[in-house]
Amino acid sequence: MAKNFLSEDGFLVKRRPKTKTFTVPLERTKLHVDYYTDEELYKAKGSVLVHDLEVYNNYFLAAFKNWQTNKVVTFELFPGKPVFNYQKLLWVLHNFCIVGFNSIKFDSPIMWLALNGASLDEIYDAVVSIIKHNAMPRDIEYQYGFKQGWINHIDLIEVAPLSASLKTYAGRLHAPRLQDLPYDPIESLTATQAEDVKLYCINDLDCTALLLTELCPQLELRDSMSIQYGQDLRSKSDAQIAEAVLCSEIAKSNGYWAKRPKIAPGTTYKYNVPDFVSYQSDNLKQMLEMVRNANFEILDNGQVKMPEELNNFKVKIGNSIYRMGIGGLHSSEEKVSYKSDEHTVLIDRDVASYYPRIILNQRLFPKHMGENFLQVYNDIVERRLLAKKNKDKVTTDSLKLTINGSFGKLGSKYSNLYAPDLMFQVTISGQLCLLMLIEIIELSGIPVVSGNTDGIVIKCSIDRQDELKRIISMWENITGFETEETKYKAVYSKDVNNYLAIKEDNSCKLKGAYSKPGLQKNPTTTICVDAVKNLLTENIPVEKTIAECKDITRFITLRNVRGGAEKNGVYLGKVVRFYYAEKEYGTINYVMSGNKVPKSDGAKPLMDLPDTFPDDINYKWYIDETVSILYDIGYLKKPTQMKFFG
Repeated sequence: MAKNFLSEDGFLVKRRPKTKTFTVPLERTKLHVDYYTDEELYKAKGSVLVHDLEVYNNYFLAAFKNWQTNKVVTFELFPGKPVFNYQKLLWVLHNFCIVGFNSIKFDSPIMWLALNGASLDEIYDAVVSIIKHNAMPRDIEYQYGFKQGWINHIDLIEVAPLSASLKTYAGRLHAPRLQDLPYDPIESLTATQAEDVKLYCINDLDCTALLLTELCPQLELRDSMSIQYGQDLRSKSDAQIAEAVLCSEIAKSNGYWAKRPKIAPGTTYKYNVPDFVSYQSDNLKQMLEMVRNANFEILDNGQVKMPEELNNFKVKIGNSIYRMGIGGLHSSEEKVSYKSDEHTVLIDRDVASYYPRIILNQRLFPKHMGENFLQVYNDIVERRLLAKKNKDKVTTDSLKLTINGSFGKLGSKYSNLYAPDLMFQVTISGQLCLLMLIEIIELSGIPVVSGNTDGIVIKCSIDRQDELKRIISMWENITGFETEETKYKAVYSKDVNNYLAIKEDNSCKLKGAYSKPGLQKNPTTTICVDAVKNLLTENIPVEKTIAECKDITRFITLRNVRGGAEKNGVYLGKVVRFYYAEKEYGTINYVMSGNKVPKSDGAKPLMDLPDTFPDDINYKWYIDETVSILYDIGYLKKPTQMKFFG
């Protein structure tokens, strides 16, 4: 059959050529800036200033904005500008708390270089060394012969969770304006362009201030821990704090500071099977012997490679399939839903403080730190339990941070806590013990419907709940763990990592793709999850939830686009925000390749949040997307296709 409908004269949609797209800047209103007078600046000393730098080969800008009053002070090196006021900049640094983003590695050394009288060429070359050649602050100090001074300074990049750019965090927090650098850093700026860059930088200060506000609880906790442990922990991540605190406390016990071990790539370890781990089923006995005999190899990056025979190894128990991995155990359900009724109840059992308890129960410690590690670690765990009992939130949270943050450092070859053999001993033990519990429950005739890292979901007959409690109690006595129980009305799962669970009080536990957006997750048409949750918990029609919402941030999608994105030749940026609008045609595309940004058909860019709710929302798109989620989580079932042959 001739495919005439695909001819050049037909309606074939041709792919965009994979070449860089030429774009024009996005037009936007000019920011209003309220600048400090010298008198106002003097009166404000002692307050918090967010800070950022911009550097071109003929332009240097240091900008500061008061976190509370929004007043701005800037310092510029540029031909034709007033003389750079070194004394005033130094006074600002010493009389305010300065907060930046990636400022320890970038802004601080560059700013101190400028304060030491460097030329624009030298400043620009130093920036190139940092960005292109990964030069560290000490490298810049050595190369240009200066030392950074001490100031009251906080860098937010490690305090913020995971790893993202400032603009991504700002987008996740619904910053009013998302904007990329307006001119290529290799260009020389005109006076007008320099003014544009300054306004861009001040918008970045707004983003930093937004992030600072969001991170206030974490910074308050770090401040109290800094006082407690006598070291500045304000700019450290959870894991860095855990390392600093544990290593410091262990050094006090040992009388020396333990150095991290050097373990050659290719080194192999065996898993030490705890005496209490045993199974009744032949397939699980076979799996245990595979684990016992497997070689766990250290990779070039210092991490542990899961042995090939165990990587995603499938274990069948009852009607479920479980997969092992270096990070934890996972069941394999997809697009399923489970509901409690008059005959059955859904019970979630999570192991309390699973990994810390494995470490203490098996007496696992980094060999280079000695057994004093266990005493220090146990003291922290017990102090946290006591603080939790006494409702001392600050102490509880700080010790929880230390306990949880320390585990990741066991697998980092750059950490003084580095102990890869201990790390996989913990994760494999967690999986084996959970499989023990699942097997015992399943052999009693009670089905386990889901399992994930440190917990399981059980579908139990109403009249067998006491029996189930006895089984779990027996397992707890054998292993030394404790579990915490939550009962669900229903569980709706796309897969083991993405699900909605309805608790007995009608509150909703959201995981993975359906979890609440925040600093760890880009917002993606949140209104659709709202509509699903309202339907499942209150039987509110999907259309009603979507139609009545007037918060545009519930409709937007935020995407990171490598190399930047454009629509219809207008450059948008590397972090793109959009919503789905009626009569909006075409797609958002990658600037570098011309390829379509995923799920951007009918997407309308929204780089600046509007003052009023848009009147062109494509409600049908959001309703259809919500229905798709309902199919994904097993709430709706697609009809089974009839088989006419064979």
